[in-house]
Amino acid sequence: MTALLHHRLDGREDAPPLILGPSLGTSLAVWEPQVAALARHHRVLRYDLPGHGSSPTAVLPRPEPGRTTVADLARLVLDLADHHGWERFHYVGISLGGGIGAHLAAYHSERVASLALVCSSAWFGEPTAWHERAALVRGEGVESLVASAPARWFADPATARAPRGAALLADLAAVDPAGYAACCDALAGFDLRAELGRIGCPTLVVGGRRDAATPSAHARELADGIPTATLTELAGAAHLAGVERPAALTSALLAHLDTTDSSDTDSSDTGTTDADATNTDATTDADRHAAGMRVRRAVLGDAHVDAAVARTTPFTADFQDLITRYAWGEIWTRPGLDRRARSCVTLTAMVAHGHHEELAMHVRAALTNGLTRDEIKEVLLQTAVYCGVPAANSAFAVAQRVLAELDAASADRTVTVHKGVTA
Repeated sequence: MTALLHHRLDGREDAPPLILGPSLGTSLAVWEPQVAALARHHRVLRYDLPGHGSSPTAVLPRPEPGRTTVADLARLVLDLADHHGWERFHYVGISLGGGIGAHLAAYHSERVASLALVCSSAWFGEPTAWHERAALVRGEGVESLVASAPARWFADPATARAPRGAALLADLAAVDPAGYAACCDALAGFDLRAELGRIGCPTLVVGGRRDAATPSAHARELADGIPTATLTELAGAAHLAGVERPAALTSALLAHLDTTDSSDTDSSDTGTTDADATNTDATTDADRHAAGMRVRRAVLGDAHVDAAVARTTPFTADFQDLITRYAWGEIWTRPGLDRRARSCVTLTAMVAHGHHEELAMHVRAALTNGLTRDEIKEVLLQTAVYCGVPAANSAFAVAQRVLAELDAASADRTVTVHKGVTA
């Protein structure tokens, strides 16, 4: 029987499979902040790299110095999937774990339903540096890296002293030097830059803005090279972004997985989608969050929602969850009104209460939902009668500013196209 990587399963057995790959030097515990939320709708498999956690180095087919490749590591992941009877699965990976996922998506595309690359890269730097680190670890042990790890992993030194950070550093100290060095060998030989175009599955790229190990330029290179990729950057996060910004990464992954699990299509010319037709399937908080995130993105746009998710902190995470579940997952998904009508009601409420920043956001949303500029004008005229002329006067000023900004952006895009420049 083929030796398997140590792994752990969470979630319902009949749920869509999701594999989580760790970064170099960490164990499957690096996913603790996300696993509970991800396991609500997926059968989640977390694994340990060779020599890490509870995976023996001997699981490698070629453990000798300089022989291990990312393809070898990817084969071990496929062995796990085969063992559990998963012909197709979602994959999310951090750093080296992301590189493994990118290799799978490029060379075993029929197996990967969707991909998320967290603080990862298509090329992790010059091979010499990785060979030198491998030699250092083989000669002096992994303990030689523990002192410098907090600065690579975390933007805030306090994170390394917190219980979860301290536990991850303890995992690093316990890694088998031969297994760590073999993974360094794999990183030394990894270069997928010319093959990114082979990846065709829906892909999310997440970067940490303070990640020195795989800086933002690496995330942008992935997003630019993968035709189906979207990019999210997390402020205040270094290499282990999921530990430092757990709520923000969890939200981004849930939205990405929800989009790839869903196949909503327009059901009429009024902007109504299948998600509007009924919300009777949303029987749990997780269901309502998923439905709400679909509608929130459809109405407000990915850029707005991605920015809101990136700004989420532990202090605001519960509020973001509340509005996604309640406002978007319970109200905006109800079948009684289509999105055009809900936009009219929402614009009126924003005017009545003087919520001008929210009004600007919902003027844009109203256009997305199919209202014309003349119809928005009619709504604001109606508010002059029922909300007061001063309120309507301010609302017209906000709406005019938003429409002018949209016109200017449209003009800029036209000039760019005529110049033959790709944004």
